[in-house]
Amino acid sequence: MLHTLTARNLHHKFMTGELSATEITTHFLKRIESSNEALKAFITILSDRALSHAEKLDQKREKGESLGKLAGIPIALKDNMHIKGELTTCASNFLSNFKAPFDATITELIESEDGIIVGKTNLDEFAMGSSTENSAFFPTRNPWNLACAPGGSSGGSAAAVAARLVPLALGSDTGGSIRQPAALCGVTGFKPTYGRVSRYGLVAFGSSLDQIGPFATNTGDAALMMEVIGRHCERDSTSIFAGPDDYLDSMNAASYEGKKIGVPMSFLEKLEGKPRELFDSSLTIMRELGAEIVEVDLSLLKYAIAIYYILATAEASTNLARFDGIRYGVRSKNAETLNQIYDLSKDEGFGPEVKRRIMLGTYVLSAGYQDAYYKKAQKVRTLMIQQIGQAFDKCDLIALPTSPSGHFELGSIKDPLQMYLEDIYTVGSNLVGCPSINIPCGFLEPDKPFGLQLIGPQKQDVSVFQAAQIFEQATDFHHKAPEERAL
Repeated sequence: MLHTLTARNLHHKFMTGELSATEITTHFLKRIESSNEALKAFITILSDRALSHAEKLDQKREKGESLGKLAGIPIALKDNMHIKGELTTCASNFLSNFKAPFDATITELIESEDGIIVGKTNLDEFAMGSSTENSAFFPTRNPWNLACAPGGSSGGSAAAVAARLVPLALGSDTGGSIRQPAALCGVTGFKPTYGRVSRYGLVAFGSSLDQIGPFATNTGDAALMMEVIGRHCERDSTSIFAGPDDYLDSMNAASYEGKKIGVPMSFLEKLEGKPRELFDSSLTIMRELGAEIVEVDLSLLKYAIAIYYILATAEASTNLARFDGIRYGVRSKNAETLNQIYDLSKDEGFGPEVKRRIMLGTYVLSAGYQDAYYKKAQKVRTLMIQQIGQAFDKCDLIALPTSPSGHFELGSIKDPLQMYLEDIYTVGSNLVGCPSINIPCGFLEPDKPFGLQLIGPQKQDVSVFQAAQIFEQATDFHHKAPEERAL
């Protein structure tokens, strides 16, 4: 079964002539088309584009032309990333008619390495949410249990990889939107160092927090994607001058011997029951592999959710001001004056969660409140960066759970504040700009995956992958997949 192969296996079989790119692409497209009605992972399926690309790859191979690192691999993009001429909806009614006028940098890089983009995945509207229930079109379902959410905001990408509809997908992570759904769907999800992957062509939510990263069924496939997309981009002013790094070769020589793993025990006081048991078991595994577990002080993380929802909403308020019904997107048909175009287009185009965050962001930036909220939050963010730097003086990596619990039933979390707490263990990495990865570390119930998060110092993305792969090789959690009956 082709969908049980890793991305690297598929690439190898294509390169050796065992499989054609058309065969691979056709198999995955059929799987997407047969499963998407139940799963709702994809907003747009790009069948014609993908098959055309596959045919060209088969011709290139037949002619003996050089082929890229991703040749023959089907890939999905979260629908807030541009593909020229294709819809970029951000799962919002506001952009339901918007076709991208240019390619995102990651799109160019993937296709330059012969990756086959097969579709755009569902998300919480404008990437604002932790369950993918805020999509204006439909909620995505978790392939382990169709009554449950896959997490968010990159729930479509996580579900697509977990269900083996694609071997690789990209998501964006502003406060945990790659790692949290990866944990809830039992797959690998990586948030790079801030600036490691270009944001050019990503529709902005929180510009000082957003990062694009990969989903995969294993660390090696995610590392392969990082070798392609993790490079400097002149069109992104926040892109760091580094890379591309050689992830895969570096991972082969990795060991836990002599490594110190920091754990902020006081921050985890409220982690109890089965989640605590699985997290402690993960620490035991790392200790048995040669790592030393040390306690570190990350007491400021208790303020992370509050700081995040001040800074992220402030940036969202600014970024979403461009959606005015004039320049692009859906204009209200009920508007008769210019002011009505502005007001009604936003009122009809944005969903409840987006409006909530715009209002909160506008409030914290308003006269008389900016010093009390926004500027104070920036100061605490600086203190958090300093504190995590001091923690890394004592350890090589930091371990945390990825989420406080596993997946939850669709519609079961009605209080927005309770939903925000789903990201309590992930937002810190975004605030300080550190690379972090989710890897499966067990099951709370037979169909309820749980994830371990490993965090490294800025620009130490390769080290994070090394540690994740060692853990992965010592366990078999990443081999487990949802039963086909669920689809």
